[in-house]
Amino acid sequence: MFAVVRTGGKQYRVAAGDKIVVEKIDGEAGASVTLGDVLLAGEGSDLQPTDGLTVAAEIVAQAKGEKVIVFKKRRRHNYRRKNGHRQNHTILKIVAIGAAEKKAKAAPKAKKAEAPATDEAPAAQA
Repeated sequence: MFAVVRTGGKQYRVAAGDKIVVEKIDGEAGASVTLGDVLLAGEGSDLQPTDGLTVAAEIVAQAKGEKVIVFKKRRRHNYRRKNGHRQNHTILKIVAIGAAEKKAKAAPKAKKAEAPATDEAPAAQA
């Protein structure tokens, strides 16, 4: 089974057991993450409805990407600036697809129980 999920402004086609590199997600290595924004899901050429469908993933590592050099120059003005940037990203391992999100209903509030009858008389106020 496969799914197309959106996270970090990008879309990824995933299947159980895949490892993907996404924009940074908060969490420690080994923590589980649920990706709820499922755009498409299916088995082969058969598509399934995505209502309430989620993708369970596990954080493998928090890492940094390759260094990108930013070089600015304005010719004939002796202007040169060189900067580098390394983007933070998260490596995810897809554990399961199709774990429907079960929204637990709030337990109905119990009616206020009547005060238990006691042998003691209420204290008189002075």
